[in-house]
Amino acid sequence: MRIRATAAAVLGALALSALAVPAAQAATTVPNVTFSKMKVNAGKAITVGATSTVKVKVTYTVTHPSTVSLSGIATGPLLYRGTSAKSADNEFISDDPGTCTKVDSTTANCSATIAVTAADLYNSEAGTWKEGGLAVNTSGGMKWQSDLGTIPVRRAAKLTADATPEPVKKGKTLTVTGKLTRADWQKGTYAGFSGQSVKLQFRKAGTSTYTTVKTITSSSTGALKTTVTAGSDGYYRYTFAGTSTTSSVSAAGDYVDVQ
Repeated sequence: MRIRATAAAVLGALALSALAVPAAQAATTVPNVTFSKMKVNAGKAITVGATSTVKVKVTYTVTHPSTVSLSGIATGPLLYRGTSAKSADNEFISDDPGTCTKVDSTTANCSATIAVTAADLYNSEAGTWKEGGLAVNTSGGMKWQSDLGTIPVRRAAKLTADATPEPVKKGKTLTVTGKLTRADWQKGTYAGFSGQSVKLQFRKAGTSTYTTVKTITSSSTGALKTTVTAGSDGYYRYTFAGTSTTSSVSAAGDYVDVQ
């Protein structure tokens, strides 16, 4: 079982970033702020490799009464799985409080960064994550806000392609092999992705567009193999459309000289 960073540790960092706590504090109060218009990674899926840490930008708006000052409140975005931000099964919270720019007496636009680390993820957690917000004030008060949006977090995929023989005579058979793998976050490596539809594509030399030749299915080890008839010089590649849990990917084109 992995040891995961607790919200309490991050909350402490956020609280320390707010105004210095007075020696004699007043009673704890909940920050009177509301999060809205949250956008994580510009709305694009977060793709995480087998051992990588991906830092994504988050923008959001904070609304507060005109009588409340943000100078004593640290705010930050978070990604979570579970029924609510406060009782999440797993979460990633911004390491530092958001940087906010005042719009008017009740509104500020903010930005922050969330680091999503493969070592803190289980493979089963690939898919849709929820977006939330967290505010901390100098008296230790905390406000969690859930259901501010969703974002896909996907396992990175890799794909190879190799056409042989090279060169080849026109009309002869070409064999195109390859392999589809995806990140195994728990093992910190890439493993074969079986049973997936993968397209073999061809781009004629001197052109810029690939066209699909056929679609095949990856083996139990992620291996790919098929044959085509050599017609003209050009590039062969495999391409994978991705799934809800795994990123799309295309292999580098392998050039074949047809004689």
